[in-house]
This record gives sequence, C-alpha cells and structure tokens, in this order.
Amino acid sequence: MSRHFLRLRDFSVDELNNLIERAIELKRLRHDGSPHQTCANKTLAMIFELSSTRTRVAFEAGIAQLGGQSIFLSPRDTQLGRGEPIKDTARVLAKMVDIVMIRAKDQATIDEYARHSDIPVINGMSNELHPCQLLADIMTIVESQGEIEGREVAFVGDGYNMCQSFIEASTIFGFDLKVATPLDYRPSAKYVKCSNHVEFMDSPSDAVLNADVVVTDVWSSMGHEEDTHRVKAFDGFQITSNLLDKAKHDAIFLHCLPAHRGEEVDEYVLDDPRSLVWEESGNRLHSQKALMEFLLN
Repeated sequence: MSRHFLRLRDFSVDELNNLIERAIELKRLRHDGSPHQTCANKTLAMIFELSSTRTRVAFEAGIAQLGGQSIFLSPRDTQLGRGEPIKDTARVLAKMVDIVMIRAKDQATIDEYARHSDIPVINGMSNELHPCQLLADIMTIVESQGEIEGREVAFVGDGYNMCQSFIEASTIFGFDLKVATPLDYRPSAKYVKCSNHVEFMDSPSDAVLNADVVVTDVWSSMGHEEDTHRVKAFDGFQITSNLLDKAKHDAIFLHCLPAHRGEEVDEYVLDDPRSLVWEESGNRLHSQKALMEFLLN
C-alpha cells in the first residue's frame, strides 16, 4: 500500500530525521555535480488549485534532477475544475503517473484524494498545513544549529497553516514553540490541543525573547487577500531588526516566502545577516527531492 505525506505525523520521527539527513546529502550531491537519478522514468503529476513559485519549481526541478519528469495541472487543465469527483480523478491518475502532489484550498480535498489513490500523494499546501515547507525549515535549522530538539522557536503573526505546521512539528521534533498572534487569528484548537510544547505569549517581544529561531508568515495568506481588517489587527506584530535583537545572539530568522516587505517584515529583516530565508527557500528543492525519493522507492 502506498504511503502518503499529507501531514508531518504521517511519518515517524526517525523517518523525518532520515529525510532531513538525505536532503542534506542530496544538496551536497547537487553542489558537487554528482548524478543522483534515483527516480528514473518516474512521473510526477502536480495539481494546483492555488498559484505557486517555490513549491512548483522545487518539485518540477527536483523530479527532473532525480531522473523523472513532471506534469503541471491547473484547475483549467483538469476535470476537477469541471465537477469530476475527486475520487475519480485519483483513480485515473494512479493508472498513468507514479506520484501526485496537490496544492488545494481545503485540506479535506487532499485527504479525500489520498483515500482513493493507489500511488503516493503529497500535500503541497492547504488551508490547514504546509508540511513540505516544514521539511525545508527543519533542514535549515539542522544545517545552521546542529539539531532541532530542545530549541526555542518563536512564531509571530498569523496562526494559519504555517503556524499549525510548526505546532505539529514541535511535538514530533521536541522543540518548544512560543506563539504570538492576535487573539482572533490564533491557530485552530484541534492543532493546539495535540501539542504540549506550545505556549501563547502576550506580545511578539515575549515570544522572541531568547529564541533560537524566529519565524513569521504573511498576514494575508492565499484566500485572505480581500480581508482588509488584517493589517490593522496585526499592528505591532511586524518582525524588525530590533525585535530580532531580543532573540539569542546566534538566532536565525525564517519566512516561507513570498514576503510582503513593510507588513509582516520591515524593509531590512529579509537581508539581515541573521536571515536564512534564501537558504531556506533553496532547501525546498533538496527536501522535496528526498521526500519524493522516499515515497517512490
């Protein structure tokens, strides 16, 4: 029976740590120009209900570097956008390709697709979770700080899919997560109650104090762009260099991108020496290659 990657807890902590280790190895092989076509002749189908830069490019380039090929499918390109039941599309594609990645508006869409798929399905982001981004984030933390277990991570901003993924990761990897977000924008209770490593702080300053890692995300995620109340609600939650100064001296800053400079981050933080957002973004390629290699082999 095929394995799926719909949320981090679909894999054991040992499997996730092995994925991170393999991703770092694949990064080295890519840098050295060493061939690593471990998925030759495999085909990846990518279904996008929402637009993407990093997810699409990392999967498309990644499967090519592993020796396979990809097919990009937008809602305009599939019968999913014309009312075909999800289970029917899942059954059809399983006869034609080897692995599927879905970025969907609703987590339930991805879960239903996976229930009817005989081939591996990857969650490329939903309204609830972004597990592929967490693989890259954990990889970046491990590369820069050696380990994630026991670290202090601060999440400042919207308690949406990225925050919920960090909550899920906190239990699996054993790090403490301090969350600062406006009361009306806190993460879903169903994720909070699943972790005993999460603490809600009264202010961004309290959350960031002595943190090893500081993380934020856009205030208006996909689907929330028309919510004009958000900018006012998040007043005081911007990551600035002065706020980063409250973290440990060797702390790092992460952002899944794209960033809205002047909103969740000021004009300078992304280019601050403590920012690893560009390395983090590049690590999407290597971590997703390790994920596809694991699921296909």
